[in-house]
Amino acid sequence: MSLHDDAVLVLKSYEDQEELRQAYLDHLAAHPDGMWKSCHSGHVTASALVIDPEGGRVLLTLHKKLRMWLQMGGHCEPGDASLEAAALREATEESGVAGLTLLPGGPVRLDRHPIPPPCHCHFDVQYAVLAPPDAVHAISDESLDVRWFAYDEVADVADESVVRLLEATRARL
Repeated sequence: MSLHDDAVLVLKSYEDQEELRQAYLDHLAAHPDGMWKSCHSGHVTASALVIDPEGGRVLLTLHKKLRMWLQMGGHCEPGDASLEAAALREATEESGVAGLTLLPGGPVRLDRHPIPPPCHCHFDVQYAVLAPPDAVHAISDESLDVRWFAYDEVADVADESVVRLLEATRARL
């Protein structure tokens, strides 16, 4: 199964955000290349909130280009077998944490947001991953910093999309 087909199946089974979910499906129907960065009308990305439920905290990255505290995530790659695999790969690469596991139940949220040219839009499929106890993180080339934040600190450092992702993740836990 192609990554495009996997994304369509994932989105069809996602039961929240009906209007936005349909916009993702419409985009993929209109753009066979809609999974890839080369699709300049917009493309699907995969991200994951790294969470430590025992410690009541999340690991965020200070994105090098955007200079914002965000969840880990990014573009899909040809080697990604699924959206889940892409999200887990991105979370592992950007956090440096080994042994992350996906929170069951598929995507936690969808978040469509504009990005600077030449691309126009990211159709982000957002997951959550659980960090193992005593997880050790590292700063990747794409980050200025990586830091743990208590749940109640996230709204002070991150934008509304990250806050909504945290709320949805905590509701699923």
